[in-house]
Amino acid sequence: MNDKEHLEQEEIFSQVLRAGRRTYFFDVRATKADDYYLTVTESKKFTHDDGSFHYKKHKIYLYKEDFVEFNEMLKAATDYILEEKGEEVISERHQKDFKKPSELNHEETSSTESFTDVNFEDI
Repeated sequence: MNDKEHLEQEEIFSQVLRAGRRTYFFDVRATKADDYYLTVTESKKFTHDDGSFHYKKHKIYLYKEDFVEFNEMLKAATDYILEEKGEEVISERHQKDFKKPSELNHEETSSTESFTDVNFEDI
């Protein structure tokens, strides 16, 4: 590997966020002109039936000229989610008794569909 390629690969600053099966890497790297940019990588672990596993990775590159707008939009989106849904995690994965609204409606209909209306005057 020559010096130029090494400079492109060098991590200036790095942080790791482990979140269940996902890991997020925030890496500051240098351009050829020795300016900095950010890469955000999501790595997700997949396990096969035989116990072996592999990782799928997705990466985005953020350059300084986009930082302000990116931060504003990220903050607006995360604030919206927290205002609308709160900080509690609502998902099938995190709550054993979680039911989708469509499942709740189906249970209500199922229980009333099996009910037989009896008129006691007929007895």
